[in-house]
Amino acid sequence: MIFKNFGFILIIFGIGKSSNALEINRMPRKHIKVTRQFDILDSIRSRTLFSSMSSSSFSSKNDDNSLSPIGRLEELKQQEADLARQLAEIRMEKLSALRSKPLTIGVVGFGRFGQFIAKTLGQHGKIVVTSRSDYTDIANDMGAEYVPLSEPEAFLNKNLDVIILATSIVSFEDTVKSLTPHLRDYVSKTNKGPLMVDVLSVKEHARDILLEHLPEECDILCTHPMFGPDSGKNGWKNLNFVFEKTRVDKVVFDPSSCLDFQNTNDESFNEAYSYIEAMDRIERFLSIWEEEGCRMVPLSCKSHDEYAANSQFITHLMGRILGAQGLQKTPIDTKGFESVLKLIDSTTADSFDLFYGLYKFNKKNSLSIIHQLQNAMEDVVENLQILEKKDFEEHNIQLDLTNGEKQATSEKEQSTSQTR
Repeated sequence: MIFKNFGFILIIFGIGKSSNALEINRMPRKHIKVTRQFDILDSIRSRTLFSSMSSSSFSSKNDDNSLSPIGRLEELKQQEADLARQLAEIRMEKLSALRSKPLTIGVVGFGRFGQFIAKTLGQHGKIVVTSRSDYTDIANDMGAEYVPLSEPEAFLNKNLDVIILATSIVSFEDTVKSLTPHLRDYVSKTNKGPLMVDVLSVKEHARDILLEHLPEECDILCTHPMFGPDSGKNGWKNLNFVFEKTRVDKVVFDPSSCLDFQNTNDESFNEAYSYIEAMDRIERFLSIWEEEGCRMVPLSCKSHDEYAANSQFITHLMGRILGAQGLQKTPIDTKGFESVLKLIDSTTADSFDLFYGLYKFNKKNSLSIIHQLQNAMEDVVENLQILEKKDFEEHNIQLDLTNGEKQATSEKEQSTSQTR
């Protein structure tokens, strides 16, 4: 049912070729046609996102001269209503499909962020958590099951569909390395692997680590919820969720170039059941975030890190710098200053390890931002000094003129006095 729905969505939106097609690095021959369908849904998400961001994205052309502009508008509104009804029906079928086969999701790292996402994800499936500290009571309170991190076999034997790695950036690689041997044993026994998902704030680092260490039977989804326990405490509606489908059914995708999306009616598409099953699992996981109202942003890890340095890192950098100034509230604070204090509070609420990770594991882009900020600071200070020098020179000129006038007046008065 879910695949028929996806096809129905494609018919509605008239998707032909994808502008975000992905190149395949390593691909068995039988997957050639199948993998070219890889990001059609992501293309829909991208187009929807673009439309929502562009205030001028809608334009209509009246090709029917027999209709007045008012009549044309009425016709378009009717089409809009029809599409809304069709999409509502699809959404209900989609929800039914999701609820008929809920995912079992494991969360590695049950700290503040792990608890934050597990609480909401638990409304859509079974949650099993593991961490160094004993969080049994907190897990029980939210309907999750706790397994100590010292018992990885017991954790993996919970028949997990998805494992979310919710660790800090600095401990991410060590966590993956320690889990990998147990994953290999699990795969050798069951001949299957869970979908591995990271939620780090840096993506190329996470992508490289997961591809290097994880068994190839483990599919990989690199994600970044662009929100946390503070910004998402009132729900996830309209908050950005960035993701890259990195590896599916042992095929690694390179989002750096394009392939066309032709030849969909190929026998290999029907034969590659493992690929379809893997994509179904990924879409079920992504659909949870969609149902919570997130704005889904398909984006390569490389592009994410470039954008993040220009938004997330500089935000944390400025918050840390301003926080180091020891700024405090005063009785006459302006709204602007209150915003500065909020920035300091929101950025320093996160651990310094997070800030260090944003710098260390996206160093090229982060250093570029730091250098730009230093240059900007120097430019601003230089402009202030230029204006200050100009004011000083103008003041001296005015002072010389005033002194000259006073001297001339004094000499004139003396001359007049001597004449008398």
